[in-house]
Amino acid sequence: MISIKNVSKWYGAFQVLKDCSTEIQKGEVVVVCGPSGSGKSTLIKCVNALEPFQQGDIVVNGISVADAKTNLPRLRARVGMVFQHFELFPHMTITENLTIAQTKVLGRSKEEATQKGLKLLDRVGLKAHADKYPGQLSGGQQQRVAIARALSMDPICMLFDEPTSALDPEMINEVLDVMVELAHEGMTMMVVTHEMGFARKVAHRVIFMDQGRIVEDAKKEEFFGTPRSERAQLFLSKILHH
Repeated sequence: MISIKNVSKWYGAFQVLKDCSTEIQKGEVVVVCGPSGSGKSTLIKCVNALEPFQQGDIVVNGISVADAKTNLPRLRARVGMVFQHFELFPHMTITENLTIAQTKVLGRSKEEATQKGLKLLDRVGLKAHADKYPGQLSGGQQQRVAIARALSMDPICMLFDEPTSALDPEMINEVLDVMVELAHEGMTMMVVTHEMGFARKVAHRVIFMDQGRIVEDAKKEEFFGTPRSERAQLFLSKILHH
């Protein structure tokens, strides 16, 4: 579903990604972790071309992201993205947030888009809030709306960029529960997160990044069992003891 081949990226003279390669199969859940500044979020944003990269290629469902002929808006419409800070439109109701891209990008009728949006809102447990505005919801609720919005576009895969890091601790599980359910349904997912409990529960593989490189790319059992690199061992010892 997602093939990342020898991807390198620079911000000016600073190299933020260094020759990154990995493959994500259809239905696979891959967690990307690592210390701050290791390039995790940049890598995931390269997958749907929110960040350009200078070397290598990324192929999503047979479509090359680096190819100048690729219709990137169309590709992005098929790749669901959930950000750290929800990115909902504050001046629109929850229903409007869920329908605008469906009507403008996919060409669905307002009625069809609303029906789809409300069905997904119900799925994330928020149907009663359809007419509210984002500011009237908690952070956890807003993030669940953001997931429903991404799903309303019928994505072929989902990218999550630290979806729980801006949330209060008691709201984290309500978002992770929705993600766990998605994983169990077979959605292809690439998730940048520090939530190691989530990784242990549903990830098939864990990618560990440090200083712009993919240091480890292992089945979760191997990664949590005995990570090969000292850097990953140190990272896990810090994160799992808290």
